[in-house]
Amino acid sequence: MPTESKVRVDKWLWSVRIFKSRTQATDACKSGKVKINDGNIKASSTVEIGDHVSVRKNGFHLQLNVLELIKKRVGAPIAITCYETLTPEEEMNKFQNWYIGKGKIENREKGIGRPTKKDRRRIDEFKDDQF
Repeated sequence: MPTESKVRVDKWLWSVRIFKSRTQATDACKSGKVKINDGNIKASSTVEIGDHVSVRKNGFHLQLNVLELIKKRVGAPIAITCYETLTPEEEMNKFQNWYIGKGKIENREKGIGRPTKKDRRRIDEFKDDQF
């Protein structure tokens, strides 16, 4: 596999499996949840070997160091060799104790039925904004 000198950051985040889709990676870049070397970026910004990438996702603040550039999505065993995780252990385990015995069941009013697709998106946005 030939090594590239630069790759779009949204494509790299998708290919190393930080995001499930490239659209999610692009949206995260546009909304300011991704930074390269502590600088704000666009989805079309490029990442190089040795760059420090910070990603805020699902309440976690991931810190990655780029070791290898790839353009195509690869399997998880290969993907983890393309970056070094600099995220502190406390950050990765910060919700572990919080969830145990503290989470309440979410309830909806009786008779209003299941959430629509639009409702589900609003709920997910609300939960993402809480972190």
